[in-house]
Amino acid sequence: MSPLLMGSVFLLCLCASGSGDLDKCNEVHKVFQLRQIGPNQVLPSSPGSGSELQVCTSKGSTCCTKKMEEKYQAAARRDVQDLLQTYSSRLKLLLSRYVAAFQETFEVLMRQAENHTNVVLQVSYQKIADPAAGTVRELFTDVGLFLLGSELDVDEFVQRFFDALLPLVYDHYISPGVGDASPGHAECVRSLNRVIKPFGAAPDLLADQIAASGVSGKLLLQALHLGIEVINTTDHLQLSRECRRALLKMQYCPHCQGITHSKPCMGYCLNVMRGCLASMAEIDAHWREFVRSLEGLSARMHGAQDLEQVLLGAHTMLHDAIGHAQKNGPRLTAQVHKLCSPPIRKPAQSVSIQDANSRVSIPLKALNRRSEDSLSVMRKDFLKTLRAFSTFYGGLADQMCLQELSSGDGVPCWNGTNIVKSYTRRVVGNGIRAQSTNPEVKVKGEDPVINQIIDKLKHINQLLQGKTIPKLGSLDQIETGSGDSEGHSSGDCDDEDGCAGSGGSEMNRKNSRMSPDVTSDYKHHHYHHPPAKDSEIDGNSRSLRLTAAVWVLVLPCLHMILDL
Repeated sequence: MSPLLMGSVFLLCLCASGSGDLDKCNEVHKVFQLRQIGPNQVLPSSPGSGSELQVCTSKGSTCCTKKMEEKYQAAARRDVQDLLQTYSSRLKLLLSRYVAAFQETFEVLMRQAENHTNVVLQVSYQKIADPAAGTVRELFTDVGLFLLGSELDVDEFVQRFFDALLPLVYDHYISPGVGDASPGHAECVRSLNRVIKPFGAAPDLLADQIAASGVSGKLLLQALHLGIEVINTTDHLQLSRECRRALLKMQYCPHCQGITHSKPCMGYCLNVMRGCLASMAEIDAHWREFVRSLEGLSARMHGAQDLEQVLLGAHTMLHDAIGHAQKNGPRLTAQVHKLCSPPIRKPAQSVSIQDANSRVSIPLKALNRRSEDSLSVMRKDFLKTLRAFSTFYGGLADQMCLQELSSGDGVPCWNGTNIVKSYTRRVVGNGIRAQSTNPEVKVKGEDPVINQIIDKLKHINQLLQGKTIPKLGSLDQIETGSGDSEGHSSGDCDDEDGCAGSGGSEMNRKNSRMSPDVTSDYKHHHYHHPPAKDSEIDGNSRSLRLTAAVWVLVLPCLHMILDL
């Protein structure tokens, strides 16, 4: 072959090669524009050497520039975060929907309980029904605010309700007269409610039941809100530099070689995604426990801890409370006459005799509530759906690769360098510890943001399980679990803790009234502490002996002063 012919062939080969590279890069440019990865200005007019590239390096020419590589890295990060949000959207929607549904049901229960209580007063105690309507509304408004997170003292607002009720009951059913008593006398009677206890055990029992069932209800809401916070945190996870570079290499580096349609091999994808989501996988065990703990709380929400039963049964307790006051009318009248001045009555505009000296117990019609609207049914439906998401964080990386990111079995795939039949490097497991041998992503350690959300999950799980735990931020214990002392805080007891024994029998009653397994994170509820240990009893005894010794020394001095 002549030298001229050989030269012509060589030039033709070069032209064909250049034309092929240019065609491949044109396809890359189309995909770059179609996916809106960046502006057209960063696209090269012809293939380059790629010497300035940091991640998407190759032996031959490349379709990428440094600016394209930067845009590809941002796109890879965005793609993964969008995929995370897509995968979590159903779980987030489930939690958000049931938060709204539970809150709406609580509000409906408040209105129904208020209406039911007003009906009882109209039927059995008509004389005080209208004057007491505002007091009844205030009671159930306070209950509603308590359930939705307001820092209200249950015992206080229940006692305040009976404080306001006593003058009405006394004036119309215990010591009725012609006309209404003066405001001064009514206020004096009102102030005696907590002293003479005219309604028996009803106020304390009602406060107990509202606190026990209410704490369970509000803890359920608090847990769901935390679940949403966990999802929001992981949806916007800040990916490490090593992870971003690995995602770029997996998703877009093949484009630089003109390969736009191949996907990463399954094993390669698993290594990259398990490395990127290693910290998130640490949530798995605590999220599983979160779901189990919610199921445990729901199982305990019956009887005195069934909010629906307590609220819709409040009218019966009120009816019995007024009946108790009537039954003990002579004793109460004597106590009022002793402690308050005789009433000065104003002439009444009208006097009804319809319910004079009567306490008729008339059964009321059952509330027209659909069974699917009940709290119990709602909880069961919610937990049944949530149970399917109990392994969400443990299998997230695998699901993303299996369903979206990687190629199918037997299909040629990208291994980070070339298109191959299969990925041959070692595939690591989930979690941070497993990443020490990850060949694709270097994982330096735990993510502090994820650790913080894990701490919150640990805390809410202990609350949901009814365990007594040390204080954490604004969260605090309400109730012990089943009575044992394991896991109890052993810190010194101060006034803020509301420890038993520092406020007389009334304070002791408040501190011990809660039903077992009830917990919360609000300081204003009734605290229940474990029995005093021997060391605490010994400390109290030493304190008493020291006090006695001081008096022994002081009394002779006082006598000497008095003698002078």
